[in-house]
Amino acid sequence: MFHRKPLEERIAERVAKRPPLKEGKHFEHRPALIVFCVIMVLVALKIVGAFALMKWGIT
Repeated sequence: MFHRKPLEERIAERVAKRPPLKEGKHFEHRPALIVFCVIMVLVALKIVGAFALMKWGIT
């Protein structure tokens, strides 16, 4: 459509341009690392908050 390559070909070209993955690197791109870290921080804060509430006898 409109003289463009099909989506599959455009994706294949983009993937072919990427450098090979480095061994031992778990996150291929930065946004995945940021989302992972934010989730881990939220989980840690929830656990610490729960222990703090139990210590103060609020719950």
